[in-house]
Amino acid sequence: MIEAIREAHDAAMAADERVVVFGEDVGFFGGVFRCTAGLQEKYGKSRCFDAPINESGIVGTAIGMAAYGLKPVIEIQFADYVYPAYDQIVSEAARLRHRSNADFTCPLVIRMPTGGGIFGGQTHSQSPEALFTHVSGLKVVMPSNPRDAKGLLLASIADPDPVIFFEPKRLYNGPFDGHHDQPVESWKSHPLGEVPDGDDIVPLGKAAIRREGAEVTVLAYGTMVFVAEAAAEETGVDAEVIDLRSLMPLDLEAIVGSVQKTGRCVIVHEATRTSGFGAELMALVQEHCFYHLEAPVIRVTGWDTPYPHAQEWEYFPGPGRVGEALKKVMED
Repeated sequence: MIEAIREAHDAAMAADERVVVFGEDVGFFGGVFRCTAGLQEKYGKSRCFDAPINESGIVGTAIGMAAYGLKPVIEIQFADYVYPAYDQIVSEAARLRHRSNADFTCPLVIRMPTGGGIFGGQTHSQSPEALFTHVSGLKVVMPSNPRDAKGLLLASIADPDPVIFFEPKRLYNGPFDGHHDQPVESWKSHPLGEVPDGDDIVPLGKAAIRREGAEVTVLAYGTMVFVAEAAAEETGVDAEVIDLRSLMPLDLEAIVGSVQKTGRCVIVHEATRTSGFGAELMALVQEHCFYHLEAPVIRVTGWDTPYPHAQEWEYFPGPGRVGEALKKVMED
C-alpha cells in the first residue's frame, strides 16, 4: 500500500504542476512511513517540502494554497495529530465553497495514517473518522488494498473539494498475519494485491463487494475488511462482505441492495463504539431495510475507552468477536 500511495502522488504530480505535497518529514526523509520517498528529489523542494510541527499551520497554509488554485496534498503524520487543525478543517476547508457561493473551492487532500497495530499507544493509534463524516462539505475515504489506495488517492486529488484520506497503518506493508499471542492464520490467505499499473481512478462514493454471500451482510472498511472475511471463513457463515471504501459520500445503494438480499447485517469498525460511524450505518440500514430484516443489526467495534496501549489486540475487533456476531445474528 505504501508503494501504491507513493505512485499516486508521483502520477498526480507528473500530470499537474499545481499538485504540491508537504507535511512533517515528507520531503527529505520521505515521510515516517516512506509514502512520499523520492518525490522531493524528483520534483524539487518547491513541490514537495517539509513543514514545521504545526498541524494547524500546515492545514491553514494548504487551504490558502487551494483557494489560490493549487492542489495541495498534505500528510498529518498520525491521525491522532490532527486535532489542533480540526477548526481549520471544519470552519474553513469544509465551508469554503458554500460560504463563498462557489467563488472559491478547496481542492485539498489531507492524508492520515489511522488505527492501531504498531503499539503506538494512545497518541498514535486512534481512529477518528466519525469526527469528519459528521462535517458537511468533507469527503472521507479509507482504502483496504493497494489498488484502491492508488485509485482513490488519484480521485481525491482530482476532486474539487476537501478529502480526508485515512490510511490503515496495519495494512501499509502487506497482509497482516497475526501478532504475538493473536495469530490469525486465515489472514495469510488474503494478500492485499499488487500495485496496479496505470493511473486508473477508483471513483469516490462506490463500495466494493469483497466476498459474496446470501445469509448476512457485513459492512466494513480498512483493516476490518480482512477481519470480516476471516470471520466468515472461520465460522462458515455465508456472509457478504462489503468494503465501503468511501465513507462520505456513501454507497447507500450497495448497502441497501445487499441487506435486502441477505436480511441480516453486522457492522464492523475499529473505532470506539459510541457515536462511531457504525451508528450511522445502523440507522441507515434500519431506515431503508426494516421490512427485510430477519434479526437486529449488530455492531462489533473498539471499546468505549481511551486507547488501551497494553490491551491493543484485545481492543481490536478480531475474527473471534466478529464470528460471534455472525453466529448470533443467524440465531435470531
